[in-house]
Amino acid sequence: MRVGVLTGGGDCPGLNAVIRAVVRKGETRYGDNLIGFADGWKGVVEDKAVPLDVERCRGILPRGGTILGTSRTNPYKIDGGPERARETLAAHGIDALVAIGGEDTLGVAERLGREGVNVVGVPKTIDNDLSATEVTFGFHTAVQIATDAIDRLHTTAESHDRVIVCEVMGRHAGWIATYAGIAGGAAEVIIPEESFDIEVICRKLQERHAKGRYASIVVVAEGARPKQGTMSVASGEVDQFGHERLGGIGSQLADEIERRTGFESRVTILGHIQRGGTPTAFDRVLATRFGIAAIDAVHDGDFGRMVALQAGDIVRVPMSEAVAQLKTVDPALFHDVAEIFF
Repeated sequence: MRVGVLTGGGDCPGLNAVIRAVVRKGETRYGDNLIGFADGWKGVVEDKAVPLDVERCRGILPRGGTILGTSRTNPYKIDGGPERARETLAAHGIDALVAIGGEDTLGVAERLGREGVNVVGVPKTIDNDLSATEVTFGFHTAVQIATDAIDRLHTTAESHDRVIVCEVMGRHAGWIATYAGIAGGAAEVIIPEESFDIEVICRKLQERHAKGRYASIVVVAEGARPKQGTMSVASGEVDQFGHERLGGIGSQLADEIERRTGFESRVTILGHIQRGGTPTAFDRVLATRFGIAAIDAVHDGDFGRMVALQAGDIVRVPMSEAVAQLKTVDPALFHDVAEIFF
């Protein structure tokens, strides 16, 4: 078979491990001819194809990012985009396409699948907010990076008697903030699932410092929002999928905390540091398992499906189910576990 591969949306550690696994089993076990499309759906629309083989994929397992490149291109927002995508696939004789991405990338894949394209999905979202799978690769690495940062911030906060706000990724779901906040011993964690009251946050910090604790780490997800009327926030541009470009809530929060409490406050925005660099062993293994399962699904003709992790096993679920809704932080985890320490 001639099998296409693409990576779409934001990059995250583990993408290359998926590509490597698809290529390795596709070529050596099934005798496939693998073709990559550069820069996600943009490469399919613009016919930017690159050859993929075992030799090309040597040494990429520990590398972050994606050797194919990525973008947030939405073919359905481009005049004639879906038609051009199908023409590209037909021109290269693609029998099936492995799409590696999050809700947006797989949403396009699911829609093209209904229009006759043979597609298998692999879940990729560093935010861990894709439904139908218990965890996504890259999330574990991001949490570890954030936890290491929080550990380091504790010592400088204590040295200067400061409040330090650490902004982490999480557009709609606060999985990274919650896990890193628990693991790093944060004083407060603020997530998108629940709008926050800046007055309550400040009061808790004042109570904490009144007991003799003169340093606090506040972890905030980039998509966190204050309760209406309590604090103004800036809005940014939107991409082709309608998502606002986030980043900046940490700085605004630090400014408000210092103004309202008088505590010297600083902000650290981890941003792309969480995406870059080598994936953890867990993420390498999970990404490899996903890649193997994806090429198997292709040869089983099980299209319109996404591979997923459930109860430790790799299973296949309808892609429509996978992109139907976001997976947000379990209230029991946040309130019954996390809040005990915040």
